[in-house]
Amino acid sequence: MSVQLNHTIVHSRNNREAAAFLADVLGLEVGTEWGPFVPVETANGVTLDFATVPADSLGVQHYAFLVSEEEFDASFARIRAGGIPYFADPHMKRPGEINHNDGGRGVYFLDPSGHGMEIITRPYGYQEPAAG
Repeated sequence: MSVQLNHTIVHSRNNREAAAFLADVLGLEVGTEWGPFVPVETANGVTLDFATVPADSLGVQHYAFLVSEEEFDASFARIRAGGIPYFADPHMKRPGEINHNDGGRGVYFLDPSGHGMEIITRPYGYQEPAAG
């Protein structure tokens, strides 16, 4: 078996709120709570297990999600409809914009715990296949 990421724990101020926020933006489902975790599973089977932690132990992380053009449109529409501030860059210097890095589209936004979330339509370093 090749190595695959199966799950990661996402520390949050409120596990249910954080899981619901991400699931809503990405058009995913919130899974059944298991112990201290509220899971959100992505299409490739990776689960983000949201756990409530004390505010003083919450470290800000970054999570990037590769989505199709159609999924980007739907997620971006939900971001805008929800009044969620968004940025073209991770340093939040270009508010209200998206980027077109690597021939795709991308946008950054914060979740309720302050984690940097990103949706992109092309992986970093992507190059169009040569015609041939």
